[in-house]
Amino acid sequence: MLSMPKRFITGIMGFLAIVVAITMRECLSVAITEMVVPLKSFGRKNDSIICPIDNASSVRNSNYTSMDGTRYNWSQEQQGWILSSFYIGYVISHIPSGLLAEKFGGKWPMSLAVLILAICTIATPMALQYGGYEVFIVLRILMGLSSGTTYPGLSVILAAWIPQKERSKLGSIVLGGGQVGSIMSFYVTGLLLSIWPWQYIFYFWAIISIVWFIIFTLICYNDPASHPYISKEERDYLHKEIGQLKRHDVLTTPWKEILCSVPVLAYICAQIGQDFAAFIMSNDLPKYMKDVLGFSVYDVGFYSSLPYFIRWIMSIVSAFLCDFLINRNYISITQARKMFTFASGVIPAIFIVAASYAGCNRLLVVFWFVLAIGFFGCYYTGFRLNSLDLAPNFAGSLMALTNGIGALTGIAGPVFVGVMTPNSSLEEWRYVFWVTFCISMVRIVIYMIWGSAEIQSWNDPRESKSSEINTTKEDLLIKT
Repeated sequence: MLSMPKRFITGIMGFLAIVVAITMRECLSVAITEMVVPLKSFGRKNDSIICPIDNASSVRNSNYTSMDGTRYNWSQEQQGWILSSFYIGYVISHIPSGLLAEKFGGKWPMSLAVLILAICTIATPMALQYGGYEVFIVLRILMGLSSGTTYPGLSVILAAWIPQKERSKLGSIVLGGGQVGSIMSFYVTGLLLSIWPWQYIFYFWAIISIVWFIIFTLICYNDPASHPYISKEERDYLHKEIGQLKRHDVLTTPWKEILCSVPVLAYICAQIGQDFAAFIMSNDLPKYMKDVLGFSVYDVGFYSSLPYFIRWIMSIVSAFLCDFLINRNYISITQARKMFTFASGVIPAIFIVAASYAGCNRLLVVFWFVLAIGFFGCYYTGFRLNSLDLAPNFAGSLMALTNGIGALTGIAGPVFVGVMTPNSSLEEWRYVFWVTFCISMVRIVIYMIWGSAEIQSWNDPRESKSSEINTTKEDLLIKT
């Protein structure tokens, strides 16, 4: 592996960083179905429209039962707050961590974030045992604070290591770690919950993450210039291709220009709409399958992971297709970003609503969810790489701003679902899916009109200032 080009090694480790961060974040979405008192015996109205228990699933997985008797009487709204509390910390830490990564490089902000996240994950069972609901909420906020550093730090690393001609392909593959993390988190967690007490799930994912931390800190570096083992050929190639990146120079983040930039505002709107739908799916799809469709815990893990496998494949296919279209000059980068953003928003919104009208036809519901979440994968070659397009010098700050604002929906989404679905009935969930549809349509319209992938003038404030000085000198000469 060490003989590979160093940008590929960095990309692989960045990919794995996202995988381990997502597994620690999302394993709770499946684990919570075994941590709470079953809804059928706690707080559900008799007139709720629900599906009968999946007898075939129960027979097929008769050996898969939870081995731990510890369960909590958390209402749907309380579960919503538990799932959303992570994103309170996640939002807060984004911008400070982005600025920190731009100043010092992304390696340590990202790796230490994963380590702290692992420590908090190990502490989860103890927090619940000795502290209860309130302490658990505080711990989840702390986990969000550390996790919020991951994407800004990774964006800075990618901006330093991935040239523009490889950006759609390698960038999407690296960021596709989110899909692989969801696949592993849902499927493996569901499998392990069928044979282990739920407490062990948190220990399992934390230990894997600590192993990643040790390997990453030993073999990865902030940029090609600081890597002691990179070949001269690769260093020269990256220096030539990433000439607009000036990390070692002191640049002041142009917040006024960023916040007044129309493409950035369109980017933020796209992120908000995408995250609202994505967070509802990642946080609440396992609960939908358990509480509404009546799946066993093993099948909850399997069927929740299946859409993310298709999403991962779709992200890779769309990345190669995007690079092909751009490199052949069939479409511009801006057109590519809009085309794949459209595919990642409109198609999933339609299929999510369709799933709610499939009723208790479990195979059809799963089919619609697979297609919906699968097409989410197009957004990596859509607007997701926009921070690298618009301002490579401030990729960390821009990713922190957009990802942080988008993560506000991670706070609102689960609470919204908890309030709207007190009985977890089909009718209640249908309202949730229609709201998701409307938000998705609005953000697509905004991005299609005002989105862009052109490097902005404020990417290098010194060049803009130099241009203004030269223009002033020319004016003075003309007047003279």
